Amino acid sequence: MKKYCFILFSLVVAMSQAFAAPTVKYNKELDGFAYPFEVKTFDFNSQNKMLKMRYMDIGDKNAKKTIVLLHGKNFAGYYWESVANDLLNNNYRVIIPDQIGFGKSSKPDYYQYSFGQLALNTKLLLDSLHINKADIVGHSMGGMVATTYTANYADKVNKLILINPIGLEAYGKYTEFKDVNFFYKNELGKTLDKARDYQKKNYYDGKWSEEYEKLLIPLKGMLAGDDWQTVAWNNALTYGPIFSENIVDRFSQIKNDTVIIIGTRDTTGPGRGWMKAGETRKLGNFKQLGVDTQNRIAGSTLIELEGLGHMPHFEDYDAFIKAFHQALDK
Repeated sequence: MKKYCFILFSLVVAMSQAFAAPTVKYNKELDGFAYPFEVKTFDFNSQNKMLKMRYMDIGDKNAKKTIVLLHGKNFAGYYWESVANDLLNNNYRVIIPDQIGFGKSSKPDYYQYSFGQLALNTKLLLDSLHINKADIVGHSMGGMVATTYTANYADKVNKLILINPIGLEAYGKYTEFKDVNFFYKNELGKTLDKARDYQKKNYYDGKWSEEYEKLLIPLKGMLAGDDWQTVAWNNALTYGPIFSENIVDRFSQIKNDTVIIIGTRDTTGPGRGWMKAGETRKLGNFKQLGVDTQNRIAGSTLIELEGLGHMPHFEDYDAFIKAFHQALDK
């Protein structure tokens, strides 16, 4: 009987292995990973390199209202799907770029990343589409790009909307400087479990769901693919401007209508693990940072989402979209 059970168990294991779905692998430009809308390509030369900036351009090209959605560091344009559909229902033309180094866009062997450069790349894309003015929305690191874009090209911005942006405090002031090798080593050591645990703890208050897991599919495929070293290198390079550029100093330059949406539970604090010796500042107090930023941007509006964290558009979409419409209608 025991021998029979062992044979049966072995057969079941063999069959499960035979029929198990193969691990999906993605290259450095996420070929094979479907975005929610048609992906287009903007070819341009930057820093003596020919680059491909992928983007989604949806809605009526003659719409009276155009909006640009800028993604955060750990994601790309694909995570704006629900927000984009809502905007389409409200007669917007929606532009969703993947910044160079992210998503389906080019991952150069080397690129001098800065928020000024990413903002310029975004402007060049919009210029190529003959879009002279738009609402600019930035989430997380996208908020640093959106702030820089607005400060540099104020006449091209109707309204700036920041959603739990990082850069509300000058990280380089409080943290030790790290060579890019430090970040590259960390990226090479990244695993799906580590990424999930980080997001679960820092984004979702210890909770997890199928929707959150879906956001990890691109990372899972790239980790399994052959280009992870290139992806990891670009991930490492893009940490540079987060710590070297003081976005706080740009806030006083902004004269455009601005709305700041803050999930007040957020404690995202880049560099918390390598603070300067003797530094006592507690990074990532978004409850206070939202107020501080409102005070720095003249005439801005602060909308607080109590009990929500760094990803309010996923953690509680109903609460977020209500606040987002309030920001759009202001």
